Amino acid sequence: MMRPLNVLQEAVGKNVIVELKGKREYRGVLDGCDPHMNVVLKNAEEISEGGVRKVGTTIVRGDNVIYISP
Repeated sequence: MMRPLNVLQEAVGKNVIVELKGKREYRGVLDGCDPHMNVVLKNAEEISEGGVRKVGTTIVRGDNVIYISP
């Protein structure tokens, strides 16, 4: 059985979507993660009701994450 953190480790270097509380999403290349689901994204875009905004490299705190789609 694959554990969630193992799935995330295999997704490093690939595009992912991170959905957050507050109806926001980030799309970008997963650069790293930790056991708390904190993630680092490169070439990220923030997607919200206001539109899409390029943010470059960003860190997302794990307690705001609803899901991560590899």
